[in-house]
Amino acid sequence: MRGAQVVGAARGWIGTPYRHQASAKGAGTDCLGLLRGVWRELLGTEPEYVPSYSRDWSEPQGEERLLAAALRHLVPKALGDEAAGDVLLFRMRDRGVAKHVGIAGEIGAKATFIHAYSGHSVVESPLSAPWRRRVVARFTFPEGSF
Repeated sequence: MRGAQVVGAARGWIGTPYRHQASAKGAGTDCLGLLRGVWRELLGTEPEYVPSYSRDWSEPQGEERLLAAALRHLVPKALGDEAAGDVLLFRMRDRGVAKHVGIAGEIGAKATFIHAYSGHSVVESPLSAPWRRRVVARFTFPEGSF
């Protein structure tokens, strides 16, 4: 049931326009804002303040800020331990920092993920081979959190 709750909450954001640093269902969000919104819907108050961030995240410094935050608040999983509702972190370039996040929708042969990215609204995309190669971490929400 837990994964279905996460997927249902994330799918409720589909169609929300992309807006950098926003996190308002129906009004605008980026990929992190989608995760923050799902967290609020299922768990309540966000676990920490999110400071302003640039579109390149922490690439110039080479700092894994998104990964570090995920490790503080989510439960890491093996990459092959796939379940609907998992939080996926992506590297958009080889040797780049993880700077994109999505939520696993369907798993298996027709795997999908829900995410927001520049120029698009929140969408559910196929977790195709090019996307799958970019996944660097997989997480679940904390046990007993909902």
